[in-house]
Amino acid sequence: MTFVLGVDGCRAGWLAVRLDLGGCGIEALLAEYWAALPWRQAAMIAVDMPLGLADAGPRDCDIAARGLLPPGRKSSVFPPPRRYMLACANWQAAQDLGRAREGTGISKQAWNITDKIRELDEALDPADQTRVREVHPELVFHRLNDWQALPPKRRLEDQEARLALLQRAGLPEIAPWLDHFPRQAAGRDDVIDAAACAYTAQRLLAGAAERLPATPPRDSRGLRMEICY
Repeated sequence: MTFVLGVDGCRAGWLAVRLDLGGCGIEALLAEYWAALPWRQAAMIAVDMPLGLADAGPRDCDIAARGLLPPGRKSSVFPPPRRYMLACANWQAAQDLGRAREGTGISKQAWNITDKIRELDEALDPADQTRVREVHPELVFHRLNDWQALPPKRRLEDQEARLALLQRAGLPEIAPWLDHFPRQAAGRDDVIDAAACAYTAQRLLAGAAERLPATPPRDSRGLRMEICY
């Protein structure tokens, strides 16, 4: 069975939504490590995590993504660490190094996902980006909502609004999986974001998804710096 994966980082590791193509089966998976996911068998993987990293300054794709989002949601796209920061032991070290080299540090929010970024960076080569693509769920949801502002996913009604957008777009029902995992392992928002990534993985496989920028630059490892939606 051909399948795609949508993946989001979560407290326990990685939350993936597997979408079987043709049969329309859907399920959520939890893995402590990226290597434990069935990503090598998937036809396409869309992950909500930065892949290519700049050596200095912001990535063009992040600037373009913020430009598309309505006011109030632009902050959901934040600059990831620069490549040299991956070697730092903690947030303060990355902050100090960034200020010394560029005059600007790194947010706590960005540092908190650095372990996940490092794990992906060690696992993937440029050739893997034919199947593993960076996706931002907020771009996915706002495109489905005709770029009208959506509130954050904190309240139940806001989560249901996003689920309704995915269902109208043809994604099978994912709601039964929202509370399948312990909250200390993965939240409902992780499942929702991974589902948006799975929907986009299907679009990527069909050649229907869009990316920012249209011609993405590559980082010093040869990884494309892009965001798809």
